[in-house]
Amino acid sequence: MRVLIVEDEPTLGRQLRATLEGAGYAVDLATDGEDGHFLGSTESYDVIVLDLGLPEIDGLTVLDRWRKEEITIPVLVLTARDSWSDKVAGLDAGADDYLAKPFQTEELIARLRALIRRASGNASSDLVAGDVRLDTRSGKVTLDGEPVKLTAQEYKLLSYLMHHKGKVVSRTELIEHIYDQDFDRDSNTIEVFVTRIRKKLGAEVITTIRGLGYSLEDPSERRTE
Repeated sequence: MRVLIVEDEPTLGRQLRATLEGAGYAVDLATDGEDGHFLGSTESYDVIVLDLGLPEIDGLTVLDRWRKEEITIPVLVLTARDSWSDKVAGLDAGADDYLAKPFQTEELIARLRALIRRASGNASSDLVAGDVRLDTRSGKVTLDGEPVKLTAQEYKLLSYLMHHKGKVVSRTELIEHIYDQDFDRDSNTIEVFVTRIRKKLGAEVITTIRGLGYSLEDPSERRTE
């Protein structure tokens, strides 16, 4: 599942990103209304977390523009303004839910899951590629119905590739997703994790695209030369 966070407060933005990535989501972070509006208009997300008090363009304007553009992605409005007028304004502009700061991250995640379920019309939280199934809610991975144990880093790498199924993901992007920014990018740990995942789930599950990165596709959609 892909989530867009539009939050201008740096500490909170990083905190939310880390929390949601730890819960198995692929996360993009925008720090102002202009970038947030652009990403929400051009990228495909399962849910958006939108702060109302944004620089450049305020959150209500961003939300109003999305709805006028007929973008129907569920939006949870996040704000420090705990007043009825702001809550009503957000909902009137097209928000699907509302959460006032400060809040518990567990409640945020629960609300996002509910919005995603409501939008998809079912309660599925599974990512599937062939015989591999990853449940973002429980954090469990199965191969042909049998549970497979992955380390935290292996899970994050697999989850990220499954969220971007069919796309080539660079080694640098994977490193930035799994580690802090100051991690040694010359390290070969990504290759080690990919090798371990292949041993546990099968050699075909992750394809190496030489000079570009890695790709994960459904076997049925894999191109034959």
